[in-house]
Amino acid sequence: MAQTLSRTAETAQTAPETPAALAADAAPDAKAAEEIQFDSYGEGDADFPEDLYQFVGTAEGVDGFDAITDEHIQQYYERGYMVVHNAFSRDEIASALEGLIDLIDGQRPDFRGIQFEAKARSFLHTLSRDKKQDYVRKLIGYVDFDARLKAMSEHPRLREMVTRLIGEPPALFANQALLKPPLIGREKPWHQDHAYFNVPLGTRVVGCWIALDPTTPENGCMHVIPYSHQEGPVIHFKRRDWQICDTSVDRHRIMAVPLQPGGALFFDGLLHHGTPPTHSASRRRALQFHYVPASVGRISAPERLAVFGSEGKDVDC
Repeated sequence: MAQTLSRTAETAQTAPETPAALAADAAPDAKAAEEIQFDSYGEGDADFPEDLYQFVGTAEGVDGFDAITDEHIQQYYERGYMVVHNAFSRDEIASALEGLIDLIDGQRPDFRGIQFEAKARSFLHTLSRDKKQDYVRKLIGYVDFDARLKAMSEHPRLREMVTRLIGEPPALFANQALLKPPLIGREKPWHQDHAYFNVPLGTRVVGCWIALDPTTPENGCMHVIPYSHQEGPVIHFKRRDWQICDTSVDRHRIMAVPLQPGGALFFDGLLHHGTPPTHSASRRRALQFHYVPASVGRISAPERLAVFGSEGKDVDC
């Protein structure tokens, strides 16, 4: 039976105060706001079909890297993803979280790769170290700014796994931290990651999404469509985001991927995936690394858009 998101708020962690309440007590700091990146998608862009993230089941996984067999690798190639529970230890996850929070707190003033929720623009400078993270949407390009996060991207078992999936030595192509702020975190519409990357079509792009908190359908865990990577590149449109058109999403095959801290989702660069908005008071923080073969070259943005973009094609969304 298909399942839908529950709107019951979880209370294991404290939700942020409402933006209106905080803004009432805070005067905007114009100079600081100019230097800070905010999400460019406003509240008016949030409309989408109610069943867009309705799922038919939850993805199963293996327990730890040691449990992965050649059969699991073959299943990854067929399905486009693999779930590994308990991939990383509690200490490794705690260390990564401290690294993220230090960057959010400004411990590295030269790091500029933080994007905050637009709703926090007027009161961000009033927030404490702990509260500030509840208005962060994502961090980009952080591995050279924190040794703990760099260590995660270079984790020996992680790189060993990615090498098996790619078939040759990998290189880190992109690194992000994806935060779904409690109660206000928006969706990430359905997409293919390869549509964002200037690497040749046919490149084995492997993504690794690592849960730092318990992730559930209620707080915006990953949702995937098995086998969709086999259908090749899909045209993306600039709507709520750079995304697959809502009407092109195969809603009869969606699987939710709930994870506990330290669990990981490995997925192909052409796999259709997205995350719903959160209806939970619980934080949902994750690291995401993308790897490509170290030998692969680069293409231009126009070459990528000739495949994934809609311009000049007889298509609409």
